Amino acid sequence: MRVIGTVGLPGSGKGEAAAVAEEEGVPVVTMGDVIRAECRDRGLDPAEHHGAIARALREENGPAAIADRSIPLIEEAAAAGDTDAVLVDGLRAPVELERFRERFGDDFTLVAITAPFDLRAERLGDRGRDDSDVDREALRDREERELGFGMGEVIDAADVTIENTDTLAAFRDRVRAVLRGNADAPDPAVDATEVEK
Repeated sequence: MRVIGTVGLPGSGKGEAAAVAEEEGVPVVTMGDVIRAECRDRGLDPAEHHGAIARALREENGPAAIADRSIPLIEEAAAAGDTDAVLVDGLRAPVELERFRERFGDDFTLVAITAPFDLRAERLGDRGRDDSDVDREALRDREERELGFGMGEVIDAADVTIENTDTLAAFRDRVRAVLRGNADAPDPAVDATEVEK
């Protein structure tokens, strides 16, 4: 089983990468769903309390709490899936990366999805899922929170980096190349040695 983790700041394209994975028949485990489920269990609105509950889970159960809760979901998805891969959407902290590398070893590949702030802000504005999507100052605050978890370190530690600044079709092709582990015919934007993990 190959486990492909994604990391990226809001609006970088993680959700689109997950959509491509689903189209390819690759099961997707979204780490944020662990937090949203905990919000609902506590009777809280995930849109309003996501960050606070993420912090609370880490304080109550240790810094790897969200990764620890995600691992059984990854294993269940792998057992139920028809492919040899699972995509894990939304790593944020170095301890999460460490936990996945400990558990899955060389079968784990981390993919960073990057794009400049203005482009991400534009995408989020178009999406308009919550207030921080349309308010640039709120978006900057949200990014500071994400980076406070150590997301910058996780992005820097990626095995593969996909810069999502081209067309949607080109981005989707890059994601497919990584999902397929196709080192023989990678997109020019993805280094073949990076894909070959």
